[in-house]
Amino acid sequence: MNKMFSSFRWVYWVSRRFNRVDFRGRTAATSRLASLGIAFGVMALIAVTSVMNGFQMEYIDAILEVSSYHIQVRGLEGNAEEERFAAFCRGNPLVKCELPFYESRGLLVEGDWGGEEVAVIRALPADVLERDGGFRKQMELVSGVFDIESGNTIVLGSSLARSLGAGVGSLVNIMAASGSSDTALFSNDRTFIVTGIFRTNYADINGTYCFISLDASERLLGMRPDSRVHAVKLYDSGRDGRVAAQLQDAFPGCRVGGWRDYNRAFFGALRVEKDAIMLMVILIFLVVAVNIYNSMCRMIYERRQDIAVLSALGGRKHLVEAVFSTKGLMTGLVGALPGLLLGIALSKNMDRVFLALAKVQFSVQYAFTAVFNHDELPYVRENLMFSVFASVPARMQAGEIVAIFLFGILSSFVSSLLAGRKVTRFNVSELLRDE
Repeated sequence: MNKMFSSFRWVYWVSRRFNRVDFRGRTAATSRLASLGIAFGVMALIAVTSVMNGFQMEYIDAILEVSSYHIQVRGLEGNAEEERFAAFCRGNPLVKCELPFYESRGLLVEGDWGGEEVAVIRALPADVLERDGGFRKQMELVSGVFDIESGNTIVLGSSLARSLGAGVGSLVNIMAASGSSDTALFSNDRTFIVTGIFRTNYADINGTYCFISLDASERLLGMRPDSRVHAVKLYDSGRDGRVAAQLQDAFPGCRVGGWRDYNRAFFGALRVEKDAIMLMVILIFLVVAVNIYNSMCRMIYERRQDIAVLSALGGRKHLVEAVFSTKGLMTGLVGALPGLLLGIALSKNMDRVFLALAKVQFSVQYAFTAVFNHDELPYVRENLMFSVFASVPARMQAGEIVAIFLFGILSSFVSSLLAGRKVTRFNVSELLRDE
C-alpha cells in the first residue's frame, strides 16, 4: 500500500511539474487550445441535446397525455370487472389515474354551409379534467371552456376548428361516424354545440381531435360498453412494461398495450434523431482526441531527454507513461468542467439566447438592406421562428449531461494513454549518450 501511494505521489508530482512548464512554455498554446476545444465541445453538446430534448418532449408529452396514454386496456367484461380494474389501479402505487374512453372517426360538418373535416372523436368522462392532471395541463384553451357535461357539447382542436370555420357557440354535426351497427353511418341529427377550442404542443392533435362525453357517444354513436377502452396513466412512463405485465396477470382475458406500441414510427424517428446527435457527440470528441494525441506525441518527442533522465533515476516506464496519462486526464478535466457549467447555464437561459439571436439577425439584415436595397427596409422583420424556439423550454437530462462530461474527459485521457506508449520505444542509453 505504501509503495502504491509513493508511486502515485511521484506520478502526480512529475505530472504537475510538466503541466506548469507546458502552460508557461512553448507548448502553452497547444495545451490551452486542447482544453478550450473540450470545453466548447461539452458546452455546445449539452445545449444542443437540451434544446432537442425540449422539442421532443413537448411532442411526446402531448401524445402520452392526450392521445395514446401510457397503457390501454381492452376487453373488460361487465361492470363488475371494470370496478375490479379501477380498484386494482387505485391500489397500485405506480398508477397515477385511470379513465374509460371511446374513440371513433367521423366526418364533421359545421352548420349548414360550413366546412367539412375528418376527425378523431374521443369520448371521455365529463370530469376528465379533475381526474387527469396531465390531460388538464396539456389542454391550453384558445377560447371558451372545456365543457362536455351538458348534453350535446363538443370541444375542438384549434386547427380542426379553423378548418371547419367553427367557433365557440357554433353547431357541428357528425355527418358520418365509425360507430357500431346499432346506429346509422350517415345522419343529420348528431349535432353538437362547440363549447371550447383547445391547442396542444402537437399539431396532429390540434388538427384531428375533438372531445365529447361518454353519454353522448353511447346515445348518438351507438358505442357499446364492451367496446370501451380503459386508459392508464403512470407516474413514470418507463415502468409501462412492469405495470402492463401486472395487468395482464390480474386480467388474463384482456388485451393490454403500452405507449411504445402506439406511434411506433414517430417514436422511432425521434430515436434516430437522438442517435444522430450522439453520433455528432462522438465525432466532435474524436476530432478533439486526435488533436490531443498529436500534440501529446509531439510533447513526448520534445521531452525525450527528460524521459531518459527520469528512467535513469529509477522511474519505471509504466510510471512515466502514467505521467502523460495523468496530464491528459487533467487536460480533459480542466476543459470539461467549465464546459459543463457553461452548458448548464446556457441551457437554462436558452430563451434569452434565441431572442438575442433574433435581434442580431434582424440588425444584420437591416444593415445590409439599408446599404444595398434601401427600398425594402419597411419589409424587414424579425424571424418569428426564433420566438417559437424561445417558447420551448430546454430540458436537461442528468444521464446525458454526465455522459457528455465523462466522454469529454475520457477522450483526452485515452488519447494521452495511447500517446504515452511511445515512451517505451525510447532507448535510454542511446538518448543519454547522444546528449
